[in-house]
Amino acid sequence: MYVTTTIPYVNARPHLGFALEIVQADVLARHRRGRGEPVRFQTGTDDNSLKNVLAAEAEGVPVRELVDRNAAAFEALREPLELSFDAFVRTSRHPGHRAGVERIWKAVSHDLYRRSYEGLYCVGCEQFYPEGPCPEGHEAPLQRVAEENWFFRLSRYGERLIDLVESGRLRVEPAARRNEVLAFLRGGLEDLSVSRSAARARGWGIPVPGDPDQVVYVWWDALANYVTALEDDYDRWWVREPRKIHLVGKGVIRFHAVYWPAMLLSAGLPLPSDIVVHDYLTAGGRKISKSSGVTVDPVALVRAYGVDAVRWWLLREVPRVGDADFTEERLVARADEDLANGVGNLVNRVVTMVHRFQDGHVTDREDLPGLAGEAERALAEVEERTGALVDEALEDFDFRRAAAAVQEIVAAANAYVERVRPWQQEPADREASLAALVAACRTLAVRLEPFLPSAAARVAAAVSGERLPAPRPLFPRLAGSDVDRLPGRA
Repeated sequence: MYVTTTIPYVNARPHLGFALEIVQADVLARHRRGRGEPVRFQTGTDDNSLKNVLAAEAEGVPVRELVDRNAAAFEALREPLELSFDAFVRTSRHPGHRAGVERIWKAVSHDLYRRSYEGLYCVGCEQFYPEGPCPEGHEAPLQRVAEENWFFRLSRYGERLIDLVESGRLRVEPAARRNEVLAFLRGGLEDLSVSRSAARARGWGIPVPGDPDQVVYVWWDALANYVTALEDDYDRWWVREPRKIHLVGKGVIRFHAVYWPAMLLSAGLPLPSDIVVHDYLTAGGRKISKSSGVTVDPVALVRAYGVDAVRWWLLREVPRVGDADFTEERLVARADEDLANGVGNLVNRVVTMVHRFQDGHVTDREDLPGLAGEAERALAEVEERTGALVDEALEDFDFRRAAAAVQEIVAAANAYVERVRPWQQEPADREASLAALVAACRTLAVRLEPFLPSAAARVAAAVSGERLPAPRPLFPRLAGSDVDRLPGRA
């Protein structure tokens, strides 16, 4: 599987909305690796945007300085968010990107022509609109721009794209977004402006081959990263790999599900297999974004509450369809309920009983088959079922349903404890019960790993070996503690 995120502009530091997308991609990558499948997980930054130029001008620093600084902040999300990406691509720095963009430009030259154009341009979206205001809510007024650009004959590809999306050969998920794409296609496609004047771009960007007075439109440039970054691995990951998955926000669905596939069709290149669209995170009902001024710093959240709480909220609380409103209170409540009171309490409870009644020694469940009764078999069946439920949910790109499935093991194990009451059993029966519970906790660690990698490792360590380590808390309770608010919050 080849899984990618969008590559965000670097006009400012990363916010929680992008953290959602990259954590979702990380879960897909870790899940498939855990099944023994080959995976390439790629992310990066879009360095060549006019937005970056304007941000540098506003700050009074060179464009290169601002771009390098902010791109480094995006790449540095790896450690605090526990990301496992294989490649981080910067469009202004990657050695093969410019040459790759030029190759694609030449490959589609039969669909390119130059003409004068006038329209309303949103710098925030980096695209033209027939009228205002910006549909994405960017507050800056649309700029009337008149210039001569290169155009791509997008209008040639409408029927082919409809067939691809309707047939599922180009899978767009969820269904509401697929219907949105089909409605846009059925409304008819107009040719697309794919260059900008070098003067308006302040000379920043990739020059159009053979026409240095124009730079390649930043979206054309950025979309190409999915193939230009592959270099010697292009055949492996773009030609022969059947699952090529783009995770994108709903605001850029047309770029990925219409413009990008049309570019590839024109160039005679393979298409992605899946376009997976997530909705927005909001704060106080307003979209979290760099341009809106409504931002939540994911690194500051991790410092305040820990990576487990942050990743778990993004995966357990955000619905497959619909925006999700973020508050620190919701993050704390979910972490305390599911992690501290759920996973952590279960594991600590089981390990404590093993030490109390068996001096820490535990027998493998497989070595006690004759003592497995109805309750033990029911618990084992839940463990087995959750694996299939997680697989099904992630194949459907429903991260909330997948995370909820993991919690079923916690609920089933706690119900088992209350049913058999190990502290009241005879030693032989108790040995079987504790073996079943330790086995359930070990399965829990495996199922949890794609979602919370370091937490899963702590759970696994707590129930490993023939003699378990002494019990200790695995997750802090956040509510009422001295870390229940971000620094500077009243």
